[in-house]
Amino acid sequence: MTLSRRDRRDWRIILWVSLSSAAVSAYFGYVVTPPGFAWWTGALIGVANSIAIATPLLLFELRSLRPGALPRLRRLPLAVYLSIRILFYFVVIVGGLILVRLLVAQADPQLVTPVGTTFKASIVFAVAMSVVGNLAVEMGGLLGFGTLKNLLTGRYVQPRREQKAFLLIDIKDSTGLAERLGPIRFHELLNEFFRDVADAALECDAEIHKYVGDEAILTWPADRALADGNCLACPFVARDFIAAHSEQYRKRFGVVPGFRAALHCGEIVAGEIGDVRREIAYVGDTLNVAARLLEAAKTVGRDVLVSAELLERATLPAGIEAEPLPTLTVRGRAAPLAIAALQRVGAGS
Repeated sequence: MTLSRRDRRDWRIILWVSLSSAAVSAYFGYVVTPPGFAWWTGALIGVANSIAIATPLLLFELRSLRPGALPRLRRLPLAVYLSIRILFYFVVIVGGLILVRLLVAQADPQLVTPVGTTFKASIVFAVAMSVVGNLAVEMGGLLGFGTLKNLLTGRYVQPRREQKAFLLIDIKDSTGLAERLGPIRFHELLNEFFRDVADAALECDAEIHKYVGDEAILTWPADRALADGNCLACPFVARDFIAAHSEQYRKRFGVVPGFRAALHCGEIVAGEIGDVRREIAYVGDTLNVAARLLEAAKTVGRDVLVSAELLERATLPAGIEAEPLPTLTVRGRAAPLAIAALQRVGAGS
């Protein structure tokens, strides 16, 4: 069975977090090994505890971000949701520690230490690791794991020039949909829509820079985006994900959302910005031109517009064709902008 990019990403997260947790737990097991026991036995028991505790908790966290019963828990009153979450963590932590003790006792009863200080320390350590892991997952979900990594490493503490390709995706008739569905259900529709866009971003190696209202901003380093044409294919991959879930959209909202998209590339300045709340911001004419292209898509009646500048530098993916359009006047630019419409071969205008 072929795994999606989202599934592969989840398994990479599980692998690296599990390995990190096992390494830290092995060291903890070594430190708390009682006198008279070989140091490696404590380390191995620490690794076993990590597998028994960290793996199910990590799977729980990742599955809670997928459609199904787990995400619905988040809609419960906060006190109820936290109570369920704490109870689940308690059961997994204590149950995992007991399970490992039973397995070790079966292998060699002499390796089992008395229930006392070591067991209590293991519980405290497991709880602390769970808190750290939760913070990492939640921050990664809020900021994006790429953005979180850049903030932690200080990549953009000083502003720097970079070449980036941008894809802006804007849902069609958002005002009409909001009026028809109401604010709550429209928010749910947006969430499902952005999930499909996120799946397309993962498939095309894009980073989701941010969501602005009903618009998503995706970005790539220019060299990677232009080499394989992933950025040009991404709008159509997103359309495929939405089409695959069309029945769910119709059932829940009575409509399958459409979107317009615009692509452009060029130099931007990237850097951390803000005081009370920090984020990585992209500043420059490139994003302004992409936004102008998105506005023009409605005027010219095409769903996907791309600047000729990007089109000339990128590899056009198989099955997609570009139709040149009249040049576009962009505020702040002396020369008109050459543009084209993208569509699947044989799809017509």
